[in-house]
Amino acid sequence: MQLDAPFTTDAETLDAHAPGVTKSNRLAVIDGDIHPAWRKPEDLKPYLSKYWWDHLQTYGSRRKNGSVYGEPYPKSAPLACRRDAWPEEGGRPGSSLALMQKQYLDACGVEVGILGPLGATGQGDFNLDFSAAMCRAVNEWQLDTFARPEKRLKASIVVPYEDGAASAAEIERCGADPHFAQVFVLTRSSEPIGSRRYWPIFAAAERYGLPVGFHVFGTSGHPVSGAGWPSYYVEEGAGHSTSCQTAVTSLVIEGVFERFPKLKVVMVEGGFAWLAPLAWRLDKLHERMHGEVPHLKRRPSEYIREHVYVTTQPMEESDVRGQVLDLMEWIGWDRLLFASDYPHWDFDDPFRAFPVGLKAERHRQICAENGRSVYRL
Repeated sequence: MQLDAPFTTDAETLDAHAPGVTKSNRLAVIDGDIHPAWRKPEDLKPYLSKYWWDHLQTYGSRRKNGSVYGEPYPKSAPLACRRDAWPEEGGRPGSSLALMQKQYLDACGVEVGILGPLGATGQGDFNLDFSAAMCRAVNEWQLDTFARPEKRLKASIVVPYEDGAASAAEIERCGADPHFAQVFVLTRSSEPIGSRRYWPIFAAAERYGLPVGFHVFGTSGHPVSGAGWPSYYVEEGAGHSTSCQTAVTSLVIEGVFERFPKLKVVMVEGGFAWLAPLAWRLDKLHERMHGEVPHLKRRPSEYIREHVYVTTQPMEESDVRGQVLDLMEWIGWDRLLFASDYPHWDFDDPFRAFPVGLKAERHRQICAENGRSVYRL
């Protein structure tokens, strides 16, 4: 992408970091992907029973990951985080609410940020009872540490998604709490996510009017490669978009959107350029083999346009100016949600990440208006 300068292509669009820009005239930002973290494992102790705390200390978690001998991130980017996001008082990036407020929420005028906990959350653990206990603890920790003290932050309902019934129970427990903005699932599940074993999650989410956010990664499922674990971090990173494609394809073809017509899903941190060609291919295949899926009453692209939203992070780039805008146009300006991925190393600044030529009206729509609608703000 050719960026001649920070995003200033329209007189109405303001750079939050420019002189003279104040909180009163800055563009509002609703961020669909902020990653909180605990400072140390003991942060979760108050939210776990003695049995499960002892279990965590004695046995730990059992998850499926090709990087079992270390973090799934290169040493050059510890925990995939910005170097300036490590709190001076210790702890991981994302663990200090004060630093998050100063470095991002205040600096960029964030109106609302949607939390997406990663790491040791219990999601995808082989021990389903432990998974459910950890997810519940993480949800309570989110509320006490971030969402209740800071009104600009909304929590996600982290669910033990390999257990549909337990996930639905957790949504029932948390769904009416306005501090929660979405249900949180990872893309690499043990089966394609549209499989009926996962339908209790969608039923509960629809019942409470909550979108389901599908974030890339997952430790209960499979590698991004269909032939096994990749050799390089580059392959892992590039494979996130294919995991998103797999999830959307499964949701559409299995009939999830036909069965749950009010359900909204948000694909998080997988980019968005993949969505258009996927829809084209699905329509072509459906035209030839629609007899195999009589439960689908419309073309796949119609379900995608009605139910699927995508976040902008990581922002797509092209050497040819205008191509990214063309993709955005096809996806729909009302289907794109801004995400920063704070505090990760590939953080996208809401005022500098977008391609040259994006009009101020569209910038406002993506940065705030769409998120306000999807997350019921």
